[in-house]
Amino acid sequence: MVYQLPIKVKNIMNQFIQKGFQIYIVGGAIRDLLMGKNIKDWDFTTDASPEQILKIFPEGFYDNKFGTVGLLVNKEIFEITTMRKEGIYKDFRHPIKVSWTNKVEEDLARRDFTINAIALGTPSKHLPVKDMKTPSTHLEGETLGIIDPFQGEPDIKNRIIRAVGNPDLRFQEDALRLIRAIRIATQLEFEIEKATKNAIVQNVTLINNIANERIRDELFKILASDNSYQGITLLREVGLLQIILPELEKCFGIIQQGSKHARIYDIGEHSLLTLRYTPSKNPLVRLSALLHDIGKPKTYQVTDDGNATFYNHDVMGGNLVLKIAKKFNLPKKQSDKLFKLIRFHMFTVSEYQTDSAIRRFIRNVGLENIDDMMALRIGDRLGGGTQKETSWRMEKFQQRIKQVMQKPFSVTDLKVDGNDVMQILKINPCPKVGEILQELFEEVLKDDSKNNRDYLLQRIKAFS
Repeated sequence: MVYQLPIKVKNIMNQFIQKGFQIYIVGGAIRDLLMGKNIKDWDFTTDASPEQILKIFPEGFYDNKFGTVGLLVNKEIFEITTMRKEGIYKDFRHPIKVSWTNKVEEDLARRDFTINAIALGTPSKHLPVKDMKTPSTHLEGETLGIIDPFQGEPDIKNRIIRAVGNPDLRFQEDALRLIRAIRIATQLEFEIEKATKNAIVQNVTLINNIANERIRDELFKILASDNSYQGITLLREVGLLQIILPELEKCFGIIQQGSKHARIYDIGEHSLLTLRYTPSKNPLVRLSALLHDIGKPKTYQVTDDGNATFYNHDVMGGNLVLKIAKKFNLPKKQSDKLFKLIRFHMFTVSEYQTDSAIRRFIRNVGLENIDDMMALRIGDRLGGGTQKETSWRMEKFQQRIKQVMQKPFSVTDLKVDGNDVMQILKINPCPKVGEILQELFEEVLKDDSKNNRDYLLQRIKAFS
């Protein structure tokens, strides 16, 4: 098979060949090339040292100890890494020492999975290659070849994730690979080979050695996948979910039951199904779907008539998810959004709600989060066994929201203003004026009948 390489990729490779160096495309780029997918990131490995790479590309940047030189070409970053060979790892994540090599098979041997341990480039003196010429122009007259010492290409065809060599050693070298295996399997819709999967189960506690931010990044990639439900289910199957999100694991085995409940279900299973049916591709919204009921285990009670209750589980869930957001070091904006989606997901749906009630809902949830909250409610309904994603009441409620949003309400809509405050209290312009107006605004939001000038003037006097 002949593969077309972009001119910019050929140009980079040509400059190494001109200087007498080996150069290979490696990693996910080759995997995607063999699968016929669009390639977003091109990574290279070479027998040139970082210093030699910088002589070829003086504009490159090198600020790490792993031999990776970054190259910016037309706003696109290419990473070129000196071939490394296996070494001793520390802290289940980083090698103690990096050793260079000029044998590409040694570099491929240190990689995580066979589908990522394939190279395309100049012929190796150490391994036979599958001859393959690029169309149009050769790379400085060289014939390119696929180098696949660990049979990654057959694994791609058979849709299998398999560790390179001994899977226990691969995961003990770098425990992040435990969740990476799940993430890649989820994204590609591959199965994890039995020995590799068993090694994940056996080494699952090693994930505790990995920074929460790195785990968060992999988790969000799983959630962003079209197969996020299957990915999270697989995380639980191998024992990773219980460590990463113990708050969610506690939901399994807790049953919503009793004559007052229209449907009976396991809260954990319901959470997974809510994720599955939430019509949003935003990983943060999907995370809120997964965690929306994590307050139920702590609020679970059974009444005398045998009905399970979870009073204020939304409040409890909001408190718990703030701790999760802190653990994963989420940016404040994401943390706030996650909190609001979970804290207020139990909103009342009624076409008869007053404007002030609707405004309070919008203010609690945040105007920018309304659509995401509706998506969460759809997932919650379908995940609980309801056949329809919406109801006529929900549709009417959404219409009411649109009506109220067309006539926005703010402090400037009060029947009094700052001049009234300063005149009554005999004060000059100062922060206190705004604070009083804001407090009056909060009252009116709860009861719009209080937006009465006489009433508000009397209220201002109470601040004297």
